Amino acid sequence: MSLVRSHATRALHLTVLLVVLHQLGSSLFAERPLPGEAPERPLFLHEWIGVVGVGALTLFWLWVLVRNRAETPLVRLVPWFSREGRAAVIADVVGPVRQILAGRTPSLRLDALASAVHGLGLSLASFLALSGAAWYFVFNGTSYGRTVMGLHSLAGNLMWAYVIGHALMALAHQLWGDPVFARMFWRRPARRRVSIAPAE
Repeated sequence: MSLVRSHATRALHLTVLLVVLHQLGSSLFAERPLPGEAPERPLFLHEWIGVVGVGALTLFWLWVLVRNRAETPLVRLVPWFSREGRAAVIADVVGPVRQILAGRTPSLRLDALASAVHGLGLSLASFLALSGAAWYFVFNGTSYGRTVMGLHSLAGNLMWAYVIGHALMALAHQLWGDPVFARMFWRRPARRRVSIAPAE
């Protein structure tokens, strides 16, 4: 099943993607200032674009709750609390393995798995944004600050792995013939024209 993606979903997805990429990139250059010193630009931007990320992710989750039923519902993004949801994800993992072992080309129809993976990415990005905001507004300079920042850094490393893996899988789908980039960001893929030869 090919799910419809509205302009709002595409815009929010692109916004979250740009925020995550900026935050990962700026984290390589952001350094904490010494006491009494003002933060340098990379850290300043990292902190405040992180606040923008909290807003963008909040809007995304709210949009998931109210958007059209033709789009991915919350229960598919977070299937782990539903027996049916877990079963669908497991089937999407086991199915291609069985197809390969049987000598058949594996199917690209892995909707339950793809939705769950997107949900994991959104959850991880949300934890990053919230832990960073919590450190900045609440725990900075407190006894819990080091713990919060340690969890934030750990989640950042996991996000690096997620983004790289997600990009490689999207590229693999694109090369396999599934136009995921056109579907998510720009337009619907053009329908292939089928030429029917006249009967002889």
